[in-house]
Amino acid sequence: MRRNGRHQVRREQRRPWRRQRVRAALVAGSVAAGLLLTACGGGSGESSYDRGGSKARENDGFPAPAPAQPTGPSGTDDGAAEDDRKGELRESAPPADYLSTFALDVDTASYGYARRTLEEGRRPDPSTVRPEEFINSFGQEQDYERPDGNGFTVTVDGARTAAPDGSLNKDATYDTFGEENRDWRFLRVGLATRAAEDAGERPPAALTFVIDVSGSMAEPGRLDLVKESLGVMTERLRDDDAVALVSFSDEARTVLPMTRLGDHRGRVHEAIDTLEPTDSTNLGAGVTTGYRTAVDGLREGATNRVVLLSDALANTGDTDADSILDRIADARREHGITLFGVGVGSDYGDALMERLADKGDGHTTYVSNAEDARTVFCDQLPRNIDLTARDAKAQVSFDPETVDQFRLIGYDNRRVADEDFRDDRVDGGEIGPGHTVTALYAVRTKPGASGHVATATVRWLDPNSRTPHEETGQIETDSLERALWDGESAASGLQVTAIAAYFADALRSGNDRGSAVPAAPSLTELAERADELAATTGSKPIRQLAETIDRASDLG
Repeated sequence: MRRNGRHQVRREQRRPWRRQRVRAALVAGSVAAGLLLTACGGGSGESSYDRGGSKARENDGFPAPAPAQPTGPSGTDDGAAEDDRKGELRESAPPADYLSTFALDVDTASYGYARRTLEEGRRPDPSTVRPEEFINSFGQEQDYERPDGNGFTVTVDGARTAAPDGSLNKDATYDTFGEENRDWRFLRVGLATRAAEDAGERPPAALTFVIDVSGSMAEPGRLDLVKESLGVMTERLRDDDAVALVSFSDEARTVLPMTRLGDHRGRVHEAIDTLEPTDSTNLGAGVTTGYRTAVDGLREGATNRVVLLSDALANTGDTDADSILDRIADARREHGITLFGVGVGSDYGDALMERLADKGDGHTTYVSNAEDARTVFCDQLPRNIDLTARDAKAQVSFDPETVDQFRLIGYDNRRVADEDFRDDRVDGGEIGPGHTVTALYAVRTKPGASGHVATATVRWLDPNSRTPHEETGQIETDSLERALWDGESAASGLQVTAIAAYFADALRSGNDRGSAVPAAPSLTELAERADELAATTGSKPIRQLAETIDRASDLG
């Protein structure tokens, strides 16, 4: 069930948020958006309510929420042997309250890199697996309504992850996990921006490409792929777009200052042709020089972006993401120039690239072959040119009368303190047109509970006026009763969301440990589910997902 309500919020009217458990809409409380401007034409803060009841009733007019239960299933024994815990939800600290707040993120690099490593016959390092990036890699498979203007729509839905009686029933359409999980559901919060404009309708772009030409980029599928992609991009951008090129190895240099394309495409091609791999990787110098070049070529009324193309294996100069970002802080804040990372290479500095993009108001993607490059530089261009929201954050408020436990799947590096939801000085995510953002929760409802479950609110700043806006949606228990594996869930995109989440969890956990999500199937079962969904939908990305899960299953 979804209900929307839009609110324009003046800063001087903001008040401390007061927790409410009513069913009416309430204000509760990131290849990527703007990613390439290219080629084709936290954990919650401390609890904000008093668990003593009387004070909460006095302040809010409602009883204090019941204390949150451990996030593992009831009956789990901390002292149980590892074999006894197999297939169970992992225990974690109880939630501080019934709020969950995070910055929006549409990165997809984690999934792209996992596909690459599995194609090479090895599992990705668990530290590189970020579930939200697996989930958001399938944004175009979602059926969320889109707004007419800037900002978001909010869709909240879900499904059972186990049969109503919790029993193991092979003939059921529910994936079962035992009686202890009969009350677990997936709750999906889907946010969508307006449809992308045609290439001719977008603002002009001023793009500074910062290109890694270190020795490690000599490997096939790195600098050669980057140069080919830049060549395609040069032909497909508009005449009123402009491009600058910066290269870096042990030092950085501006190969081409900001150049309006028009009749100057030949100059851009000549500059691209000069790029050759040389020495070590001084990524800090590259980013700093890239921003300096972008500021020098700043174009009013245009989309100004710095796009970093690298394997991010920094080994010379400044290799600390925070220190590098400090160098370019003024350019980011004063001119609104954002950083977007495109990762390449079988050995890839995932952690550095991800932190640079997250803290640099940007996004990351990963390309492993020419097809990926075409998708990023060409097919996804309409979603990567403009911004529809700045500093976007989401907050989900769970009703303590119906919800026993909940867990946000992923977004570990994007958590925001609950009290900072409406503090517009706190960084959020930058989102462009044509995008969706999905957050998936594992939610355990109380036995026999009925009524309001959760309200989701997204807050963002208008990209031009910086005026804050909010949109809300909510869900009740009867909207969580459908089967996860039925036809309705397949058509809505909920099934591919669940499959991506299960897959990421398996890669993070290994088959010999407990799952962070309820009713987790084996990789073999998961591959079968993905294969069936691909056949039903005819989706090429879902077919690739099924093949990727198969590879992971074969590796054991």
